[in-house]
Amino acid sequence: MRHALFFTLMGWWLAGLVALRAEEPLQDRGKDVIGTVSVMVYHSTDGDPGAVGKHSQEVGKDLAERLRRDPHLKFKHYRMLGGDKKPLFRSYENWAQPFGGSDQLMVRFESQSKMTKEGTRLDLELWLARKKILKTDVAITPSRPVYVLGPVWRGGRLIISVGLAPGANPGS
Repeated sequence: MRHALFFTLMGWWLAGLVALRAEEPLQDRGKDVIGTVSVMVYHSTDGDPGAVGKHSQEVGKDLAERLRRDPHLKFKHYRMLGGDKKPLFRSYENWAQPFGGSDQLMVRFESQSKMTKEGTRLDLELWLARKKILKTDVAITPSRPVYVLGPVWRGGRLIISVGLAPGANPGS
């Protein structure tokens, strides 16, 4: 009788352990999406804007005026070449490829701070032809992206914009 009670209690205890082990595994909080990063690439030139090809688009008047206010980014013509939106993870890096999957221009980013209504800080790297050409940390918001004056390309300069996608900020 004592042995039967012992084995019954032991069976319940083991069943409880199995039930505990069968619960959901611990979630990796580092994979939580805390926002969306938007990366855009523009071509800027004082010469012929047609040199970039027929797949580019003219930028809006507001953006052109915003770029011209910065003396380093002041050009006559601006054309959009490509863009990419990627999730911003709590503590993992991610890569944006604004030229449709091409690795000729890539942007690596990783969150450095907690997302707030004002934005966040990123560890940011710019890669051209598989070579890191820029490493910095930046503060970004939905209303104020960071503009990086890139290399000379087809008679002008590339400008890379990195910012938070509007409306995709869980911190707001």
